[in-house]
Amino acid sequence: MSWATNEATRTSMLGNRSRDTKPELLVRRALHAQGYRFRVDLRPEPTLRTRSDIVFTKRRVAIYIDGCFWHGCPTHGTTPKSNVDYWAPKLARNIERDRESTRALQERGWVVLRFWEHQPVGEVVAAITARLKSENASTASK
Repeated sequence: MSWATNEATRTSMLGNRSRDTKPELLVRRALHAQGYRFRVDLRPEPTLRTRSDIVFTKRRVAIYIDGCFWHGCPTHGTTPKSNVDYWAPKLARNIERDRESTRALQERGWVVLRFWEHQPVGEVVAAITARLKSENASTASK
C-alpha cells in the first residue's frame, strides 16, 4: 500500500522535484547571463546533510530557493486538509531543518541566502549579486 491517501495525491507527489524547479532555473539563467558561474545542488560542507540550490564555492555563498508549501512560507504556505497527522509534523520539521542548516553553515563561515519561490526573479538576482559584490569588496580590502 502506498503512503499517499489516494492515487491522485501519489501522482502529484511523485511529480515534485527536489532540484531544477522553475524558480531555480529562472534564477540560475539570470545569474549565468550576468557572467556568474556556480555549482548546482551541492553540499556546501560535505559533513552536513543539506544541499544548496546554488553554491558559489570559492566565495562560500550558499543559496536556497525554498518552495512555499515545503518550507512554510508565511504568505503562501498551506497545510493540507487530509492526512494532517502526517503533514503537520513533516512541514514543521522541514522549517526546523532549514534553520539548523543555515546556522550550521554560518558557523562554518558560509553566507546563506534564502528566498521564496514566489519572489520576483529580478529581486532575487539583485540580492544575490549585491551580496556577491560586497563579498568581493570585503575580500579585496583584506
